[in-house]
Amino acid sequence: MSAAAPTPDQIVDHVVYAAPDLDAAVADLEARLGVRPAYGGSHPGAGSHNALLDLGDGAYLEIIAPDPGQPDPVGRRRPFGLDDLDAPRLAGWAAKATNLEARVAAARARGFDPGEARTMRRRRPDGVELVWTLTRGGPAAGGLVPFLIDWGDAPHPAATAPIGCRLTALAGRHPRPAEVEAALAALGLALPVEEGPAALLATLDTPNGVVRLT
Repeated sequence: MSAAAPTPDQIVDHVVYAAPDLDAAVADLEARLGVRPAYGGSHPGAGSHNALLDLGDGAYLEIIAPDPGQPDPVGRRRPFGLDDLDAPRLAGWAAKATNLEARVAAARARGFDPGEARTMRRRRPDGVELVWTLTRGGPAAGGLVPFLIDWGDAPHPAATAPIGCRLTALAGRHPRPAEVEAALAALGLALPVEEGPAALLATLDTPNGVVRLT
């Protein structure tokens, strides 16, 4: 990782792994990583549900997929390109943040609009409801530009996710790295980005050895 970039534990809240089918993705990741992600819950109204895996230092991997128990979202598509996926892939990441309104205003002043902050919620399998605030997600710059997230007083999902893996590096490729770096700088963040086809790259230390997810 570049010496100028913050280490993953300083900035990464979670990394998003989007999949067409949650059960299939969980089984595949368990075989590859040696730890089975645990079901997190559904996102009411968004048409998605997730499973989680701790990545150490307060970060986690979110496996997200269409939720067959929900109808299609009304007036919008599912997040992270879920409606168009034919294979699992890293689709984005979230950066830890507080005071989102001020962060959004500062980013806009620097030439990048991260979108309005909005509140979301889901209920864990044990009945605990999580409520959090985040900026617009989605495939900005191939998932390399993060959305900002503030969990407020809610228990952080990493605290109850299965342990055993650790995020050791997060980086990316993009045809125009300078554009991505400018957007990241407007958010007060940094990430190593090399020139190439757009992709987010996560390196994990796991019970099965070093595994790279793309």
